[in-house]
Amino acid sequence: MTRRWRAICAAAIALSCGACAVGPKYNVPSTEIPAAFKESGPAPPAAANFLPAQPDDDAIRARWWEVFDDAQLNDLETRATEANQSVAQAEATFRAARAAVRGARAGLFPTVTGGASATRSRPSSNRVTGFAPGASNDYQLTVDFSYEADVWGRVRRNVEANVASAQASAADVQTALLIVTSELAVDYFQLRGIDAQIDLLERTIASYERALTLTTARFNQGVASGIDVAQAQTQLESARVQATDLGTTRAQLEHAIATLTGAPPANVTIAPAVIAANPPSIPAMVPSRLLERRPDVAAAERRVASANALIGVARAAYFPSISLTGSGGVESSVLGDLLSLPSRIWSIGPALVQTIFDGGLRHALTDQAVAGHDEAVATYRQSVLTAMQDVEDNLAVLRILAQEAQQAEGLVAAAQRSLDLANAQYTAGVASYLQVITAQTAALTAESTLVDIGARRMTASVLLVKALGGGWSSADLPKPSDLRRSS
Repeated sequence: MTRRWRAICAAAIALSCGACAVGPKYNVPSTEIPAAFKESGPAPPAAANFLPAQPDDDAIRARWWEVFDDAQLNDLETRATEANQSVAQAEATFRAARAAVRGARAGLFPTVTGGASATRSRPSSNRVTGFAPGASNDYQLTVDFSYEADVWGRVRRNVEANVASAQASAADVQTALLIVTSELAVDYFQLRGIDAQIDLLERTIASYERALTLTTARFNQGVASGIDVAQAQTQLESARVQATDLGTTRAQLEHAIATLTGAPPANVTIAPAVIAANPPSIPAMVPSRLLERRPDVAAAERRVASANALIGVARAAYFPSISLTGSGGVESSVLGDLLSLPSRIWSIGPALVQTIFDGGLRHALTDQAVAGHDEAVATYRQSVLTAMQDVEDNLAVLRILAQEAQQAEGLVAAAQRSLDLANAQYTAGVASYLQVITAQTAALTAESTLVDIGARRMTASVLLVKALGGGWSSADLPKPSDLRRSS
């Protein structure tokens, strides 16, 4: 009997493994991909931070922020990758998705349960039986077996759907990591931009203090009027107010950076510093490679694959289920005879069940699965378009800001010449102090604009790296075989 049982089980499993899997075959949805980015064409030398990739260039590296060559930024990014709670949340979601794969795969195997029972019973004396009523014992040790053959691929399609969902979840982890690291870098360079603005204002305040001292001396000599002194004092206090006001934004950025690194704001202090605002060169890639580099696009594509597999799960419900059940064990009314050969019991047999009428439930579930697939396809195609737009936007920003930086440098030089002339004429007594104030305001505005452009170029470089997917690749997605294994 044992040999017969094994043969039946082996035949059922072989039938399941060799059967077909209903549902559509998966193909990656088609999308319109240009041969090159519109904004990656010829650019002026100052904008040449998006370099053509060499044949052996694997685009951006994993720790992409190191290209900015800033030790403090590197330290903050490392802390963020290790302690950020949004990333930790995404990783926990991935672990749950990986466990769901193993749970779905369990449907490919038989279910075996064991049980033991001991009962004592007495039938009613008023029952008409051929035996005298009396109490009796019943002892059982049983093993039950059940297996549903996956003839139509319902379980295999479900495993396929869960594998794709887990891969999408793994890509979500990388998306969260890319968002966190890029947001931190953007906040960091904005903070450094404010440091540069504060440094500019402090130098300006020192200049305005010297101008006030000169004007006051001229007033005491009877050369300048009280209005000149008041105007110089007003200009000085205005610069001080601007410098103080920048402290609010700087504090908020420092707090945001602390939160991104997974630390309370009270535990993180970033000392003021002025850094060179020179965007690094970012390796280029063709648009078709972008689909392999963006984790959000990869996640959307994997969700299409999952939705495609779920159509097969829904369609498998139209076909009959074939199952095999069996049980075996021992039973005796005398505990001492329980393990003897005559006490053995067993049963085994196949079953076939077909739903005849369900009020349109299967049809509705199939339509729902098809609609879910179509939705996933639309989401994927939109994510591709958004990815292309992100790259084009930041390429355009870098190109235009490079031109603007050249113009701003010329504006700063011109404003400084105008201020020097105004100071010289005022000292010579041939110009009013209003001309000096006007020139001072123009010079401060020009330098402030140049500093702001420098910070914007750095943040645009970060956003370009983010748009290109950081250093990630779809080849880094976990393999289906890895997801099926127990962790």
